[in-house]
Amino acid sequence: MHIGAVTVFEGPPPPFDALADLLRSRLHLVPRYRQRLASLPLGAGRPLWVDDPDFDLEYHLRQTALPPPGSREQLLNLTSRVFSQQLDRSRPLWEMWVVEGLDDGRWALISKTHHALIDGISGVDLATVLFDLDREPRVVEHPGVPWRPHRPPSGVELLAGGVRGLVRAGLRLSERAVRAAAHPERTLHAGVAALEGVGEIAWAALNPAPATPLNVEIGPHRRFAGVANRLDDFKLIKSTFGTTVNDVVLAVVTGALRGWLRSRGVRTEGLELRALVPVSTRAPDEHGRLGNRLAVVRGPLPVYIADPVARLQAVKQAMDGLKESKQALGAETLAGVQEFAPPTILAQASRINFSTRLFNLIVTNVPGPQIPLYVCGRELQDVFPVAFLPQRHALAVAIMSYNGSINFGLLGDYDALPDVDVIAAGVELEVDALVRRARERREREAADPSEPAPAPA
Repeated sequence: MHIGAVTVFEGPPPPFDALADLLRSRLHLVPRYRQRLASLPLGAGRPLWVDDPDFDLEYHLRQTALPPPGSREQLLNLTSRVFSQQLDRSRPLWEMWVVEGLDDGRWALISKTHHALIDGISGVDLATVLFDLDREPRVVEHPGVPWRPHRPPSGVELLAGGVRGLVRAGLRLSERAVRAAAHPERTLHAGVAALEGVGEIAWAALNPAPATPLNVEIGPHRRFAGVANRLDDFKLIKSTFGTTVNDVVLAVVTGALRGWLRSRGVRTEGLELRALVPVSTRAPDEHGRLGNRLAVVRGPLPVYIADPVARLQAVKQAMDGLKESKQALGAETLAGVQEFAPPTILAQASRINFSTRLFNLIVTNVPGPQIPLYVCGRELQDVFPVAFLPQRHALAVAIMSYNGSINFGLLGDYDALPDVDVIAAGVELEVDALVRRARERREREAADPSEPAPAPA
């Protein structure tokens, strides 16, 4: 369950020591990057974060180079191998690879972080640790004393830490109870809505996602493909047809999967896939904090529809319906069990909320900054995000926008999805088709102003 990104920079690459010093000077801003998980004795509770007494930055920051010609295909193949290796659970759960030797003198960073440490929306905020808004690296205020790890806790201290965590969760539960008593009508309304949401998820569990070649046993090895697009093309499509950019993203994925299924000889008549679409429940004042605050909705992907525009409108209608439903609230309610639950009950709640029988693939869309970013004075040029593969899921699609681009990262199982490039090519074809239809519609509207405009998104 590690996530990350491939980020490509203009050249020349900075000296490795300079990049290491930059990261070392800012690690105090993200203390969890120096922490590892410690299990409680006899499995008495959830693992706790503790300082790693043997933390070594050079273990986590690694250096490699591509052989000539340093093509993007070679970079993506390297990414596949990096993401095929499990993170060492006895160390802080992250790695960063400095990759030199790209064509045109460029270089790249491959970042890899366990999902337990950070979620996608928070990850964009935490990128400020490494990235700068100007070529000149900003001066970061340092605490003034070298970092020293806290003494490793004993077994008794670990147990006490677990108890303190339960007490804090109990206090939060008590605070909620007090607020509920003060506003019973508001609490009743919220409780009914949450129960309706859980009911929708239970109903979805009784209607599992269809069986497809994506939902098979997978192994440890991965394939990765990247597709670069212009954000203006997606904005043109969404404004022309009255949708959102996220609707366009899901429609593009739907069309690419339709073409891939048909290339495999799978009939798509009447077939509708389901995508697990993560939604951040993090409040605006919580951005930048570590940990996960995610709920999920299950968006339909109507691969039975042949026409790209009709497919887009169907996706919009479905997503509008999901926004009005209680599905995300129900998922958040189940996720909230984490605040006060023994590990066994917690595991059951997580399986209900994230049951792999409910969806065919993950599709996650993370909005990024629309201004240039820099590392050691080198401008970031491209970002290809990387998601993770749940059990029996051979494909995960991650999308991220940055500085006028919106790029797709397709992570596939090595054995189950040897033709992941067919899906990547399908993404390009779908975007081209929708852009062409959008321009044709704009031309018709310009020639005949009486033609009705689409409803606003």
